[in-house]
Amino acid sequence: MKIRNKYLVEAIVFMSYVLFAMAWVGGTASMSQIMSSMQLDSYASASFISGAVTFAKIVGTFMAAWLAIKFGVKVAFFISGLLVVLGIFTPLAQDYEWLLVSRFLMGLGGALMIVYFNPIVMNWFSLEERSTINGLNAVAFNVGTAIILTSMVSINELTGNWQNSLVLFSIISLVLIVIWLFVDDQPTTAQTSSQNTVSQDSEQTYGYVDGLKDPFNWAYSLCYAGLLAFYICLFTFYPKAGVSESSVVIGFGIVGTIAGMIYSKRIKQRVSVIKWSGLIVTLMVFTLSFVSSESIQALAAMVLGFFIFFPITALVSIPHELPKMTSNKITVVFSLFWSISYLFATVVLWLFGKIVDMNNGDFQYAFGLIAMVSSTLFLGSFFLPETNPKPNKNSISNDSNEQEA
Repeated sequence: MKIRNKYLVEAIVFMSYVLFAMAWVGGTASMSQIMSSMQLDSYASASFISGAVTFAKIVGTFMAAWLAIKFGVKVAFFISGLLVVLGIFTPLAQDYEWLLVSRFLMGLGGALMIVYFNPIVMNWFSLEERSTINGLNAVAFNVGTAIILTSMVSINELTGNWQNSLVLFSIISLVLIVIWLFVDDQPTTAQTSSQNTVSQDSEQTYGYVDGLKDPFNWAYSLCYAGLLAFYICLFTFYPKAGVSESSVVIGFGIVGTIAGMIYSKRIKQRVSVIKWSGLIVTLMVFTLSFVSSESIQALAAMVLGFFIFFPITALVSIPHELPKMTSNKITVVFSLFWSISYLFATVVLWLFGKIVDMNNGDFQYAFGLIAMVSSTLFLGSFFLPETNPKPNKNSISNDSNEQEA
């Protein structure tokens, strides 16, 4: 039996990443219990786990294209799912080394999976449908995170404890990835639907060297990199500075993603929404960082959550709408997109922590750094191509005159 329904395929992909987020954030939320059970009280050990996971994201996203080109997207996605399932060893780990390995492999699986969203969407959906599906995939991690933040206690009560909850998430992930094996690896609905795509048979190999030489990939990656750096910093350092609005950002991020999906479906121009959203994000980052009023911080977090995710559907849609885009090329594009973004964010987060240390725990100068870095979405938008430019009024009038003649 082959699964050929594209919406069922998308449901498997979407739920796989939601389950990854649930297991990932659930493991992070339970880290104090995990380390207590191993009698570990070293913050260095905890930070080393975070560092290993960040390294997994950089390496995983970079190697994703190679894996897909070598084995095909279907097998590559299956491998990413199996790595996510290995997160089952997090609650079962008896020592620190096993815990570190399980978190690393799980992070590697999630890093691979997020790259494969795009070739899967490109292979199964028409160009007209992709903005909506891309937006749906963009909110998957937030959905999983929101479930954990609001329901982890209830889930633990239902399963008996946090270990059973994490094991359950991994088992469901295993079921989903086994179902994935039944997906038809030769979809026929998408590739012929657009002038901008070319058939798989005629596509030329687009490798890492080609991708690194392509100016678009650098502009595209660095445009998002500052936003990613701030988003990670928001959950990593801001609570330590007394700014704890993460749940607000996540909640309004889901609303922003849905609004972005609707907007991008109706308004085809991509760059303008990225540009103005980027400007609002930068202003709100400054507000959240430097205004001490709790009510204003809460309002800034709401606006931030909305406008961080509102332009993501448009941003992710741009490569899909470039001329002569192929499944092979888009895999390399997003492989570089995520690896460059994570590498940039890692350096920025290190600098953030270094600045705080140099100023004896004062976050003000570090906040200035992250606020400036968050402006890359706004500044980078000036270097992105508009894939759906508005028709020129003169050309419209000329066309109408030709028709009348």
